[in-house]
Amino acid sequence: MPLTVVPDPPSDDSRLASDSAALIDQIVREGARRMLAAALQAEADAYIAQFADERDVNGRRLVVRNGSHAPREVLTAAGAIVVRAPRINDKRTDLVTGERRRFASSILPPWCRKTPKVSEVLPLLYLHGLSSGDFVPALGQFLGSTSGLSASVITKLAEQWKAEQRAFATRDLSGVDYVYLWADGIHVNVRLEEERLCLLVMIGVRSDGRKELVALADGYRESTESWADLLRDCKRRGMRAPMLAVADGALGFWGALGEVFPQTRAQRCWFHKIANVLGALPKSAHPGAKKALAEIWNAEDKEHAEAAVAAFQDAYGAKYGKAVAKVTDDVDELLAFYDFPAEHWIHLRTTNPIESTFATVRHRTKVTEGPGSRAAGLAMAFKLIESAQARWRSVNAPHLVALVRAGARFERGVLIERDEASAA
Repeated sequence: MPLTVVPDPPSDDSRLASDSAALIDQIVREGARRMLAAALQAEADAYIAQFADERDVNGRRLVVRNGSHAPREVLTAAGAIVVRAPRINDKRTDLVTGERRRFASSILPPWCRKTPKVSEVLPLLYLHGLSSGDFVPALGQFLGSTSGLSASVITKLAEQWKAEQRAFATRDLSGVDYVYLWADGIHVNVRLEEERLCLLVMIGVRSDGRKELVALADGYRESTESWADLLRDCKRRGMRAPMLAVADGALGFWGALGEVFPQTRAQRCWFHKIANVLGALPKSAHPGAKKALAEIWNAEDKEHAEAAVAAFQDAYGAKYGKAVAKVTDDVDELLAFYDFPAEHWIHLRTTNPIESTFATVRHRTKVTEGPGSRAAGLAMAFKLIESAQARWRSVNAPHLVALVRAGARFERGVLIERDEASAA
């Protein structure tokens, strides 16, 4: 007789969490509906006002309001919302074609059945104000309207984001194994008190190959002390030492990593390193140097990379010793990725997972004006990264990540040996 598994009844806590999530979804849907309705109304009003002086032979306006279209369901990230677009009666005639002109909404075209993700839009609304009142820039960017969600609704949502960020920052890490780790300090143009917000960001690769945000904290100028505080906190919450960490050589991260996870190997980011090397060379030497550096980081294996380092030193060492030293002094850390699976090299050479994620955040924060609280800035960044994380791809050959953790050896990027732990 087959066994039937009867799930436990939901606890009071789970019911409360479910009710809270449902309430937030309801707020989001209602806010999106009101914002969309207000924007459509403003668009229609502007169109009618534009042609208010155009009248027929009897002095009547040629462009007038004519009720609303039938209700239409528009899909958003929080669910479907129903909108009624204003209808406009435009009696004007095109002088070239002789056809009647028609009003077409640029906000909600007739074919549109889906809006931009509300989960991404709402942090932007708060991002442009950080004071719960000034959302005009965000609304103009999103819908071309100066009307939208009320300050009270945004304030409630912002408080929810802060709570989610706090819960994320204190979650248990003992059940997750991050085999690879990228770290970077990101400055975004959110003015908080006297200086810009500096975010300490760590993204990891789980043993199943999936990328995931590990930690996000407000740092002080990317100092060793700030990084050490963050790493120690992650270790207290159960985080294991990663097998390899990737970061910019200028960060205080390395001193902190050596203190908290001394067994973790270091890989310097080639994206940052190339910029540092070129900064020490005249522009006339940049094309050749870029090609020579590419021969190193894009070599077929570590042996060829080491030969390319020697060639770079021979070509530029006599005239540009400081530039060459930026490579030769860090050569072990620059070539560490070659000791891991070849399929993973493209992921491990740079901090691109963080750079690409924050390219969007930097773009969206470039017009932000404060002042605002650091908690609000962290919450905003957390929600934007959370949204981006849903689109992150796993690393190539994800099945090899667990072997790396198990102690498997790779030579020229190919698996050659597994110790007893990996064979078990």
